[in-house]
Order: sequence, then C-alpha cells, then structure tokens
Amino acid sequence: MEGKGIDGKLDKSEQSCEEISHLSIDIGGTLIKIVYFSTNSKCSTSDEVPALSKERQEVPNGDLNHHILSGRLYFVKFETSKIEDCIKFLSSKKLQQCVITGAQCHHSHAVDKIKIKATGGGAFKFANLFKEKLGITLDKVEEMESLVTGANFLLKAVSHEAYTYIGGQKEYVQIDQKDLYPYLLVNIGSGVSMIKVDGDGKFQRVSGTSVGGGTFLGLGKLLTKCQSFDELLELSHQGNNRVIDMLVGDIYGGLDYSKIGLASTAIASSFGKAISENKELEDYKPEDIARSLLRMISNNIGQIAYLNALRFGLKRIFLGGFFIRDHAYTMDTISVAVDFWSKGEAKAMFLRHEGFLGALGAFMNYKDGNADFMAPQLVEQQPPKSSSCIVDRIHNSTRVHENENGAIDCRLRVSSSFKIYDEVKRL
Repeated sequence: MEGKGIDGKLDKSEQSCEEISHLSIDIGGTLIKIVYFSTNSKCSTSDEVPALSKERQEVPNGDLNHHILSGRLYFVKFETSKIEDCIKFLSSKKLQQCVITGAQCHHSHAVDKIKIKATGGGAFKFANLFKEKLGITLDKVEEMESLVTGANFLLKAVSHEAYTYIGGQKEYVQIDQKDLYPYLLVNIGSGVSMIKVDGDGKFQRVSGTSVGGGTFLGLGKLLTKCQSFDELLELSHQGNNRVIDMLVGDIYGGLDYSKIGLASTAIASSFGKAISENKELEDYKPEDIARSLLRMISNNIGQIAYLNALRFGLKRIFLGGFFIRDHAYTMDTISVAVDFWSKGEAKAMFLRHEGFLGALGAFMNYKDGNADFMAPQLVEQQPPKSSSCIVDRIHNSTRVHENENGAIDCRLRVSSSFKIYDEVKRL
C-alpha cells in the first residue's frame, strides 16, 4: 500500500495523536472506503491548513441543548483483499464516544460499545470479522441510499465539487441547488450502477452494467503482470490502444465513414486487431493491452450512461466511484463518449470526492432514537463578517493524496446531554 492518508498510511506522529469521534465505512468488492471526523488540531504540519478548533460554539437560533464542534472529515481507502490493513489502521486510532457535560467533552474508549455506520456488501460479509478483531458492531446503511445521500450532500454543500473534463482541461461547474434535480448518478465501482435521483431520499436504480472497475482490474491482472489498480492505470499511460484496437480506418483503407459520422480513428472493435494477427499474448506490449482495456470499459460506461439519461430526459450526468481516480485518459474517454452520443447536448460531470459517496452518505446517517439525538442536516450560516473568522473550505491536506481527495473542514452539532450527532456545515 503506497501513499499517505488516502491509502490508510499515516506517519507515527499522526497515528499517536489523532482521535476519531465518528467514522463510517463503505466495504465494496474491490475497495474499502472510510470517512472519519477528527477534532484534534495538534497533528497539523507547517504546510497543512490547521484543523479547526474543537472548542464548543453556540448553535445558531439559540438552541441551548446543542453545541457545535469544529474539525475535519478525512478520506481513506484500502483494498478489500487486504482488509487486515484496514483492521490495523482502525485499531491504531482512538475511537471514542463523546458525552458533553457543561463545557467538558469526556471520551470513553470502551471500544466494545462502539457502533460505526457501514454500507456496501462487505458490511454484511465482514461484520463478524470487525466484531471479532475490534469489538466494533457495523450498523448497516442501505447501499444505494448511502450513495445518493453522499452525492446530494457534496453537490449542495461543497463548492467546486463537480467539474467537466474537456480537451485536457478541468472546468468546475457551479451547481444551482434549485435546479439540481433530477440527475443521473453513475457510480463506477467493481460494477456500475445508474441511479436516477429526484430529490433527497427520492431515487431509483434504473440500470447498470457488470463491466466496471472490477472488470478492468480482473482482466488486467490476467493479461498483464500488474497486481493493483493503480499499477494498471500507470501502465496504461505508456500504451497505444491503436496497436490492438481495430479502427474504422483499418476497415475503410484509412478513410472516414463520413456517411454515418465515424472518423477513421474511431474504434470499430476493441481488441479487434488480435483477430487477424498471428500473435500470442506475449507478443503484445502490456501497456498497449492496458490502454485498450481502459478505453473499452470507459467508452462502454459513457455510452450506457448517456442512453439512460436520454431514456429519462436527464441533462445532468454525475460520475462517481474509484474507477475514475482523477485519471485524465479515463475522464477524457467518458467525456468524449457522452459528447459523441448526445451530439454535444449532454456533458459528463465528475466529482472530486468521487470514491467516497457511499461512505459519506453512511456518515450522514448517524442518528438515534433518543430525543437528544437529532437527524443530520445542513447548517445554513452567514459568511464570516471579518477576516479573523475561519472560513470552512476544501483543501488538499498533506494527509490526503493531492490528486484524489481533499479533507473537508466541517462542524458537527453536539447534544448537551447525550453524544455527538452529525450535522455538517454548509461549506
């Protein structure tokens, strides 16, 4: 496992001082995604934006029964096949419950009493493992609900979350909250789910495909010597898919098929040249295979996404899931596919926190039957009146991979007589 933060590796100083008050987990077929909230500000390095203070603040509108704690949401991932690394990471953290008495926050480290919100199929598959190894109970949240909740939160609350990728350039999209719905959410994990979202809690999975991130990694491992998703992506950088893919020009003698709008460079058949060439697998370069495989799967997803958007008259297509990983070639291929099939009428939009929709949605699901425990909702607050006020923002933390996800400064509302419940400030 490589990298810091995003891949679950923090240095010893960070491990020893950081405490987690709330954590949620999304256990998929290929990856485990974790979102956690930390109020500890002593772990900041000189080149990191300081964590917000955990001091209590009065809740807007005079609610004397609740206070607000400030801190950060962090995003971490592991390979599901290496779940023991995830277990070790969690055991290195000081999971706690927080009880507010007057001005003091008392931490109880009785881990056996802790429940964490969990979603994805692995929340069922590995429930006993988490109980046995950590004494933690996985409080399961429905998977599609979590994805939609996470996406809705990001699109409403986080500025510069969605962006297009055209001609090698990112362009952030300002989302009009009054005109957000309906939209199509395309979540690309091991497989792909297409979800029509009509509002908060209003959604329907309308389609999907088994050809997704798991297909890319699975076939990639069989056809190349790559052992990880990131290694396969890196290899594809160096490849040339035209060595393996059959193009329109290969069929038409280098000419376009202009009558139906196909350029000579359009792919007529992925891996099609392997049919007529007298070559074995070892005769092809692994990087060309990786490139062709990535192109095939990305094109397929882009086309299916647009066809489902067309089916329901949707103009907005948001793509999430760790298949994308801010990878330029992947985004370009999907964007071109959507643009081509829609004749320029639709655009593919990507999300900065693409892989953590489910985990974030599960995080937003913290609630309890106790009257002092309130359901999560966005906190509407006025902008700070002076420069001395701390402005909530997204930033690239030194603990998080700079090309994948930034930590989110946020606030959680705290019950004065019970424990933390989760309400994230509008950013």
